[in-house]
Amino acid sequence: MTAQPIPHLILRTDAGNRYLSLTNNNCWTIGRGDDNNFVLPDRWISRNHAMLQRMETGEFYLIDLGSRNGSFVNGRRVSVPVTLHNGDRLTFGQTELEFYSPELSHLHDSSVGIDSQEFTATATLHVRRLISVLVVDIRDFTVMTRQLDEKILSEAIGTWFRCAGDIIREYGSWVDKYIGDAIMAVWIHGAQGITPDEMVRIARALSALHKMTSRLHERYPLPFPLRVGAGLNTGYAMVGNTGTGDRPDYTALGDTVNAAFRLESSTKQIGMDVALGETTYQYLAGAIANPNLFKQYTVSLKGYDTPTVTYAGSFADLDTFLKLSSKI
Repeated sequence: MTAQPIPHLILRTDAGNRYLSLTNNNCWTIGRGDDNNFVLPDRWISRNHAMLQRMETGEFYLIDLGSRNGSFVNGRRVSVPVTLHNGDRLTFGQTELEFYSPELSHLHDSSVGIDSQEFTATATLHVRRLISVLVVDIRDFTVMTRQLDEKILSEAIGTWFRCAGDIIREYGSWVDKYIGDAIMAVWIHGAQGITPDEMVRIARALSALHKMTSRLHERYPLPFPLRVGAGLNTGYAMVGNTGTGDRPDYTALGDTVNAAFRLESSTKQIGMDVALGETTYQYLAGAIANPNLFKQYTVSLKGYDTPTVTYAGSFADLDTFLKLSSKI
């Protein structure tokens, strides 16, 4: 059967084929529970089993949400978010779906001119806004994959992604990207600027992510407690609404985003848990009388010609800061 021109899933049943459209949204959940976008009545499927996310590039990611029996792409179990390709077979429990997105085959087509690529970017990313970008990465993930059973790994990491998404939403944002063993979240600030309370809320989200991660070994037999590192950066970026209706879904692009990833990487160089951009630190400093809990470092970020000032510390430093900020 010829694939439909729009992205979709095909569920083949005895009663015929069901077409599950992947439009008018950027995120679709799959599971047995009624609260999912796609409800699959298969007892081998978890209540909240997996999620599909469409990126601003048009690519689709499959993220397992800690399901007991796993998510499979072309017969291979996935532990971290994976990019889907046109025609991939997705298996959840005893249910198989086929993923179709014909446009994906043209994403890297050399016949697509640079003018049309620039037009697409301009159409999507068209408003300059003040944002804060948080990048959180699981430490020693590669080491753990070598020591852990694949089934347990998939459940544990899937649970981490699901809980991380819940925490980010609780504190007023969304997970913009799932990248391997990391996530990126974006907070969009108002035109009037940022209040210290806004930045403290983001810091509380980061603390909650750290605590959730550190407790995961109590639920799963991990070889060692999981840890995360984080980069938090504030600045201007081009953002655009790629959502629909009453569910706007902004995405951001630019130096502010790139620097957040680089700051996260710098925590490994300086032996700290959290690295803050200079602007982020200035806003946070307004929340307490004595903000000198984070030490100033000068780091060389990949892709940057000049050294960058960052303020870094441990999660214990962050929690001390949050306790002090609650007393002001």
